[in-house]
Amino acid sequence: MKDLVLLMADKNAQFALKGALGRPDALGIRPIEFEFRVHPGRDGGTRKSGPAVLALEQRRFKHALLVLDFEGCGTDLPNATALEAELDGRLSTHWKAAAKSIVIEPELDVWVWGADNAVESVIEWPAGKSVREWLRERGFAFEANDKPTRPKEALEAAMRIPGLPRSSALYQTIAEKISLRRCTDEAFIRLRKQLVEWFPR
Repeated sequence: MKDLVLLMADKNAQFALKGALGRPDALGIRPIEFEFRVHPGRDGGTRKSGPAVLALEQRRFKHALLVLDFEGCGTDLPNATALEAELDGRLSTHWKAAAKSIVIEPELDVWVWGADNAVESVIEWPAGKSVREWLRERGFAFEANDKPTRPKEALEAAMRIPGLPRSSALYQTIAEKISLRRCTDEAFIRLRKQLVEWFPR
């Protein structure tokens, strides 16, 4: 029986988590055996049928994670934590406390913006102005934590400067470089806390 199955809403999320899980020391966990599933219905499909999909995996895995973006998932609930509570209730029917949902608000791309040096290195940003300074000059708004309010659009705009094609592998490369302990995103903190609880060193 393997340690963990992860049901993701898309390949970008899969590659980002693959990069993070490949660094167990940085996460504060022991090395684990894991497998990914990608839901064909993206965020909305993951929200609607994700717990049922993961119920089919219970005999093969000790734990399960369901990961999706709040933006685009089609929920009427007010925020990510409310949706997580609803999904966790559905997961517990089969898994009890061995499964958890992680809802990222607004979307996965916010994790990419943990550090300028990692982003700039991976997307081959030209020397000169920092990527955040360049984005601000082009009207991109930033949260109090200095992350773009539209993280996906900000990343796509920045990638056009070096002419880099958008690819899922980019997310893995960034996740292999950024600090996983200093990430301040609430969804990522919940993810790391759950992994440490399940897979302590």
